[in-house]
Amino acid sequence: MPFHELIARYRRWKSIHETIAALERLPTGELDDLGIARWRIPELARRHAA
Repeated sequence: MPFHELIARYRRWKSIHETIAALERLPTGELDDLGIARWRIPELARRHAA
C-alpha cells in the first residue's frame, strides 16, 4: 500500500472519530433539534468523512 494511501486512510479515520466525539458531547435535546438520533452518530460520521 502506497504511503499516500496510508495517510489518506489515517486522515479519514481521524475525521470520523473527531466527528463522533463532537456529536456525542451534544445534549440529546440539541441532537433532536438537528434531527440526529444518538444511535446514528457513527453512521453519520462515516458518511461525513467519505
